[in-house]
Amino acid sequence: MPSPAKSESAPAAMKEKYGDIVSMTNTFCIEQLNEEYAQMCRWMAAALARKRPSPLLGGKAAAWASGIIHAVATVNFAFDKTQTPHIKPDDIATHFGLSKEHNRQQIEIYPRHDEHRRHGSDWTLPSLLDRNPMAWMISINGLYIDARYAPRHIQEIAFQKGLIPYLPPPRGDE
Repeated sequence: MPSPAKSESAPAAMKEKYGDIVSMTNTFCIEQLNEEYAQMCRWMAAALARKRPSPLLGGKAAAWASGIIHAVATVNFAFDKTQTPHIKPDDIATHFGLSKEHNRQQIEIYPRHDEHRRHGSDWTLPSLLDRNPMAWMISINGLYIDARYAPRHIQEIAFQKGLIPYLPPPRGDE
């Protein structure tokens, strides 16, 4: 099944909460990460706002903003000091005035609401997609392989089924 289209639309009933969360994630990402992270956080907040019932109805906007940023940062390896940009997990909690323990609890709760984690590519920044090995892993008869090294016809099937983010360029041996 293909990945859901990314959108910033939120239902009317969720617009205020979505707006509060996005205002916070935008500020943090622009100050600490970059616009690409801010965009991904907006998409994730909107996806959560559209769920029925929306998990955003419970909890404070700051806790959700922190959890969303943490989820996007985790998928994109932003806690790795060798990456640019990078951030410390505790800095997210501190920025939002949350205790480190509260932030850990929110992070543990958050993944239950995120059904899109089944593919590594759904919340990977476009600039990092080629470097995320999980975005390319497919199972063939129970054996996991990197689809970029599979024969072209298998890549095409994997792409049609939404298992890989795009068709990689043909290799020289095809």
